[in-house]
Amino acid sequence: MLYSCVHYSQTPKTENDAKQDSLSKRQFIRQLGNGFFPTKYINIDLKYLVKYNQYEGLRTGLGGVTNNRFSEKYRINSYVVYGFRDHRFKYKIGGSFRVNESTNTWINLAYIDDLQETGSSTFLTDKRFFSFFEPRLLNIDLFHKHITKVISIEHKFSENLLSEFEFATSKIEPTYDYTFNVDDMSFRTFDITSAKLSLQWNPFNSNEVNKKGVATAKEGYPKFTLQMSKSFKNDITGDFNFFKTDFRAVHRFIHNEQSYTETIVKTGFATGKTPLTHLYHAYPNNITKETILQRFSVAGINSFETMYFNEFFSDRFAILQLKHFIKPFKISERYRPQLVLISRMAIGGMQNIERHQNVEFGTLSKGYSEAGFEINRLISAFGLSFAYRYGGYHLPSLADNIAAKFTFNVSF
Repeated sequence: MLYSCVHYSQTPKTENDAKQDSLSKRQFIRQLGNGFFPTKYINIDLKYLVKYNQYEGLRTGLGGVTNNRFSEKYRINSYVVYGFRDHRFKYKIGGSFRVNESTNTWINLAYIDDLQETGSSTFLTDKRFFSFFEPRLLNIDLFHKHITKVISIEHKFSENLLSEFEFATSKIEPTYDYTFNVDDMSFRTFDITSAKLSLQWNPFNSNEVNKKGVATAKEGYPKFTLQMSKSFKNDITGDFNFFKTDFRAVHRFIHNEQSYTETIVKTGFATGKTPLTHLYHAYPNNITKETILQRFSVAGINSFETMYFNEFFSDRFAILQLKHFIKPFKISERYRPQLVLISRMAIGGMQNIERHQNVEFGTLSKGYSEAGFEINRLISAFGLSFAYRYGGYHLPSLADNIAAKFTFNVSF
């Protein structure tokens, strides 16, 4: 038997090769920071791997979106997850095709069978931004099931103005005991047909051109997001007429390289016959337990740490949050904890509160206030958070007004 031996010689890496490797590593880390693990044809969406909440318990699954190597004109965006406490699969089957490259205009189609937090109000354009860890999810227990068919159009008016328009029909079923009384009828489940328009304007972002097109080189402030939603009553897929407007403004006052003050203003307004599922909570993040230690959990990023889950709902509200990031303490080159001073305020109200049966909650008409601080990165990405509830909704027991939690901050 004859064997053939071939000897390979390895060419030393040039300076350009080293630059390419460094660029590839940066792109890989950037993808992780955006919430995706890139593979050859599919970018695996990390947000579906492991989550936990009070209704599903452990929620795990797999999802992803095809990348440009698969196709530059078409993409598939789907997921499947399983909740170990409710013993139920949830999934999304979605696809998109691009109709204009210069304006990055895409038409998206999707069929979704999943859960949504009651009272949550998300902006369509936010799905393009990723949070590695979402602490509030751990303690949420009020969800509604929805089966949604949706068509949407993404369009970039300019490098600093993104938009998305969505038309959807949904079958809604609360997972808790709830009845919506309106027009002399009682609804335990209902259908919603709605249209949404979302605009994300970042007027002071600076951009750079690279091989993959235009990318954000530096984030500027302020940033503005506006969303308008309209539901349509009809004989087949719509039980109610209502209208919603949501607005958010984020600004940073830069004091120096490592110290700044962040201000977030958010408002929401719903008018018409709006069920609780589509109204507003105020981002609570406190569980109903007797002692401070029993309530010890993970602090959110922009949530009210002393406000108990399901304590308040509104059909109109306004929130102001102030966060002052003090220059990190240089204990050593690697150990630099940072103190953040926080103040949050919310006000709101609700008309026709008697429509919402079997669920007890209050309104924010007296104004809600809390103040506190975080010490971040005490041990690796972990830190501590303390908050105190005062003002119109101060509770009789001192301990019930205090929230102590740990923080988790990851940056790429």
